[in-house]
Amino acid sequence: MKVTRLKPLLASTIAAFMLGGCYNQPGLVQDNSNDRTKTGAAAGALVGALIGYNTGGKHQGRNAVVGSLIGAAAGGAIGYSMDKQANDIARALGTGVNNDPLARLDPHRDIIVSKTNNYVKIMFRDRMMFASGSSTLQPRAVSKVRKVAKLLRDYPQTVVGVAGFTDNQGSYSYNKRLSEKRAHSVARILAVNGYPRTKGCSYSKAIVPNTSARNKALNRRVEVYLYNNRNKMSNPCY
Repeated sequence: MKVTRLKPLLASTIAAFMLGGCYNQPGLVQDNSNDRTKTGAAAGALVGALIGYNTGGKHQGRNAVVGSLIGAAAGGAIGYSMDKQANDIARALGTGVNNDPLARLDPHRDIIVSKTNNYVKIMFRDRMMFASGSSTLQPRAVSKVRKVAKLLRDYPQTVVGVAGFTDNQGSYSYNKRLSEKRAHSVARILAVNGYPRTKGCSYSKAIVPNTSARNKALNRRVEVYLYNNRNKMSNPCY
């Protein structure tokens, strides 16, 4: 690659990180890592630079820089939306964004909001959601899920998935039906921009072995997944 071709790509990279640094969400309870913002901006900048450069002509370098700025802004905007959404939801639920894998082993945490490069996840512990053997949401749970639904109205592009999980008390088929019903109970409230994709996972994908009452309580949960792209949705049961 010639040196002259390196210049627009270098400018792309600089623009991406400059724009990535501009998307800080103020507030007391938030995650400041902005991983998706930086990744989206960098990817958008690179694609924009290549498109700009390949338009040809004597202004290839200039076109590449302009393309990188537009691409970085578009990619960064997607990342910012997801980062902001995670922080807004965590704040509304009275917690913070917690990506520590050990958090899910803490029985005192009824709600855990986390994020990856592909989605924001909200884990609701079963004890605050349903009575034993029931798929009817308890009043406190209804209030929490409604807060999420209210925020989703501000993010019409978000694609929602809901999965229910049980312990291994009873047959797999019984728990599958119960977990599906519980997922639908949450999904009905979250269906503000279209009905979520739901899954009943029975006692698949246990957090810990179902060897004690404490462990079983950790495994009983409902997880809500927020994606910015339907094509990125994965099966939460595996």
